[in-house]
Amino acid sequence: MNYLPADDRYESMPYRRSGRSGLKLPAISLGLWQNFGHTRPFETQRDILRRAFDLGVTHFDLANNYGPPYGSAEENLGRHMAADFRPFRDQLVISSKAGYDMWPGPYGDHGSRKYLVASLDQSLARMGLDYVDIFYHHRPDPGTPLEETMGALDSIVRSGKALYVGVSNYNAEQVREAAAILADLGTPLLIDQPSYSMFNRWTERDGLLDALEEVGAGCIAFSPLAQGLLTNRYLDGIPEGSRMDTNVWLKDRLDEAALARIKGLNAVAAGRDQSLAQTALAWALRDERMTSVIIGASSVAQLEDNVGAVAGLEFGDDELAAIDEFAVG
Repeated sequence: MNYLPADDRYESMPYRRSGRSGLKLPAISLGLWQNFGHTRPFETQRDILRRAFDLGVTHFDLANNYGPPYGSAEENLGRHMAADFRPFRDQLVISSKAGYDMWPGPYGDHGSRKYLVASLDQSLARMGLDYVDIFYHHRPDPGTPLEETMGALDSIVRSGKALYVGVSNYNAEQVREAAAILADLGTPLLIDQPSYSMFNRWTERDGLLDALEEVGAGCIAFSPLAQGLLTNRYLDGIPEGSRMDTNVWLKDRLDEAALARIKGLNAVAAGRDQSLAQTALAWALRDERMTSVIIGASSVAQLEDNVGAVAGLEFGDDELAAIDEFAVG
């Protein structure tokens, strides 16, 4: 049966302008980092993507190395586009990135023009697309002149293979430098994608949102749920076989102090009639300069709970103060 999206899909999702650009993104975007590779059932992926679009999530965020294995998330999105979303391409924002290791040898990593241009060509082929809406440099590369990296992004826009360009994991100083180079070339910086959550507040200390406002760019946060810590999943321990159970680095983060903070934040969320995840997402969106936050989803139920955050984006001063007692980073 052909997929027909919900008629009311644009009625409840708020859309925020990215900086001073003309592009608006949904407050909640869907990232295809770990749940859309070849290790996950294709039918589950399909159900999540369909439901996301039905709920007004118009932005799907990818990178060349998303999977596992590398490239498989883009390959699968290409299959979903062909089966379901091709008629709605102009209603979607699809992004990809390059900057981490993707293929062996000296030309499959970092920030050279050769790597970025070749990677995007590969990404477009995997997804079956003529262009992406946003193409990011995935991380700063001190070994490549920033002029070369930004020059590559400028040429990519001029080639028609991306409508906008962004950066990811760039701090305030790096954003200012990148935006200035791009501005001289005539291609504005659209957006920066940093990590940000109640447990990771480096962007506040760095003044990143101020820098982005200065240069007219937006901000889209990844890992706003601290890779699952800011959910109710681990309140009573680590479920066997869960992502936390199989990831030593994540498991080490869930010590007694972290669990106490999570329980404190969960109590704040309960007082707001929200799940912990909903409150964490709403909190990350509390500054209007935060264009969007990227969620992952392994099930439709998880997706629906997270998107439900947009029904309660307002905070009282007392709620913010209570959150500050437990939020760290």
